[in-house]
Amino acid sequence: MKTEFTITAITAIIAFICSYFKILVMDNAEQFLAIVSVMFLDGVFGIIAGSKTEGFKTKKALNVIRNTVVWLFILATVLLTENAFKVFFLSETIILPFVIFQLISALKNASRAGYIKAGLLQQILEKIDKHKS
Repeated sequence: MKTEFTITAITAIIAFICSYFKILVMDNAEQFLAIVSVMFLDGVFGIIAGSKTEGFKTKKALNVIRNTVVWLFILATVLLTENAFKVFFLSETIILPFVIFQLISALKNASRAGYIKAGLLQQILEKIDKHKS
């Protein structure tokens, strides 16, 4: 009897946590997909560029998955905090600079991999620098 109650309680708690995070992810699916797409874009171009210069490195390729998972947990924590305290600027303040940095890294890796001409990349980076000033 006591064991059944304990198992039921633990199952209910796990179900509550999983359903809460399901709702959190579905309500903010665009942000989660943005993190995944930017990380994988940067990672794929980085792997291609690295393979051309130093050969394929499995550990560096697996870092793409690890970094993506870490940033997904960070995003989930930020969104959880936003919802808990009713502040809606944290994801823009914390996550958006990261996404921009990763996009610039993806452009640099695409240039190193040969998909973007170096001159074009330099023009893009100069335009970004002009907007920063």
